[in-house]
Amino acid sequence: MIFVIDVGNTNITCGVYEGKELRATFRIMSKTPRTSDEYGIMLTELLRTKGVDASDIEGSIVASVVPDVMHSLIGGITRYLGTIPLVVGPGVKTGIKITTENPRAIGADRIVDAVAAYEKYGGPILVLDFGTATTYDLVTADGSFSAGVTAPGIRISAEALWEKAAKLPKIEIKKPKSILAQETISSMQAGLMYGQIGQTEYIIKKVKEETGIADLRVVATGGLGRSISDETDSIDIYDSSLTLDGLRIIYEKNFGQDKK
Repeated sequence: MIFVIDVGNTNITCGVYEGKELRATFRIMSKTPRTSDEYGIMLTELLRTKGVDASDIEGSIVASVVPDVMHSLIGGITRYLGTIPLVVGPGVKTGIKITTENPRAIGADRIVDAVAAYEKYGGPILVLDFGTATTYDLVTADGSFSAGVTAPGIRISAEALWEKAAKLPKIEIKKPKSILAQETISSMQAGLMYGQIGQTEYIIKKVKEETGIADLRVVATGGLGRSISDETDSIDIYDSSLTLDGLRIIYEKNFGQDKK
């Protein structure tokens, strides 16, 4: 079994693959400081609750946009799961070329999403990830990561509303019954959700215009990605496991399926 870990700004998302089958997933918060022993014990116990023994793990891979957690996390995985993780970064085989001005500035999570989208759906393709930030990344027909757009995520926008405006409350992020809101909470929900839908549709439209690819395929992932994709015809595919699949694919490109 292969253990894959995506370290995001909000959550650490973990998955276990047996071959190409995603057997288990779980999440833990990434903002809580932990020692390597705490990570190791936590991961071991979470795996156990999913029916996976630590001794079943044959290899592991990590993609991270939070450098501060890496020393403890890798130490915990190495000590308690008995595997030294492959860390997505320069020198790791991905199967795509990064042709932006500064390839090293592209986040590991975006590279992983691009790899999965290209391998699963082909190119050209636009990859959307609705996470802490909302990202839009273009992968060309020949597998080049050629351009990207970064915008505040829905949760960042929501937190800005209630932290910077004293009278606005914390709210559940969901689409209200109507955009014609008549009270504070639904008016905030309408602004957040319909604003994100509008942004998504406009950015996709502009990417298609500037690339000249009118039939550009669009795939989305991320926590709130389904809520947005359900509300627009601009997104062709919602794939909840895109990032985890990308980690598995990169692991296989580097080690093959039999590496322990």
